[in-house]
Amino acid sequence: MKIGIWIPSVRPLARPDVIRRSIVQAEQFGYDSIWVIDHVIAPRPNAAQFGLLYDPLVVLSLAAGLTDRVLLGISVLVVPYRHGVLAAKMIASLDNLSGGRIILGVGSGWNAAEFAILGLPFEQRGPMTDEYLRVMRELWTDPEPAFAGQFTRFGEVDFRPRPIQKPHPPIWVGGHSPAALRRAVEFGEAWHPINRTPAELRAGRAEIDRLCQRLGRAQAPALAPRLDARLIVDDRGGPAPAHPGHMLQGTPSQLAEQIKELREIGAEHLVLEFAARNPEHFAAQVEAFAREVRPRLAG
Repeated sequence: MKIGIWIPSVRPLARPDVIRRSIVQAEQFGYDSIWVIDHVIAPRPNAAQFGLLYDPLVVLSLAAGLTDRVLLGISVLVVPYRHGVLAAKMIASLDNLSGGRIILGVGSGWNAAEFAILGLPFEQRGPMTDEYLRVMRELWTDPEPAFAGQFTRFGEVDFRPRPIQKPHPPIWVGGHSPAALRRAVEFGEAWHPINRTPAELRAGRAEIDRLCQRLGRAQAPALAPRLDARLIVDDRGGPAPAHPGHMLQGTPSQLAEQIKELREIGAEHLVLEFAARNPEHFAAQVEAFAREVRPRLAG
């Protein structure tokens, strides 16, 4: 199983020095991937939850320059926030400049106030997400791209650079709603739910298998969950997780057993978001996981 970690590019820990140090630390300690999340602006009721917001694609550009090996993921890009052509250009440029290391996690969004601030129709977020994903695939794969849809129309264009990864960077579909599961089957190399219990992951995989059969997909998308985690590195504990739902927590041996259960369910790539009091506590958990938990997962 591959292991990735969330980098604090939003919320109270987000500072330039912390972001840089976290990126470098992840590569040094052998993590397989690093992850950032996407918000553009914080409506006042969500300001405490969102905190300081760095743009995810800008942070990944920084990460591409600071690292050589680690995969660079977005968990998740709110697809309607950027026109499909613009997002295709940005992701292709990142993949090209990073040497083919981008993983594109995608979602349709949930914050109606943020949509309103951006002048976007919240009720159309599902159709916009589907269309923009089709636009991206068209631009990334067709040497003579053309598209005619509800929100996008183009033809007789040249689109370069293309992504290094072929046919395109892997798309991981976030969420656990019926629409998200359908989208995972239609577009996804992986299903990427957040803070789901083992039972919920099993149920989601069973539904994805049914959808694959109904829609004619031969191989189901991989399971690549993201979970909040609290690794005990001292006796003070940590803050509440950033998201509702299931989380991993405990001693190194307890975390290892919880992750082994996820592996038995079929998880192939796990993304961890460590709940931390401060930058030092975050760094301590990143190091302790690499030194004390990861070796217990061998075999």
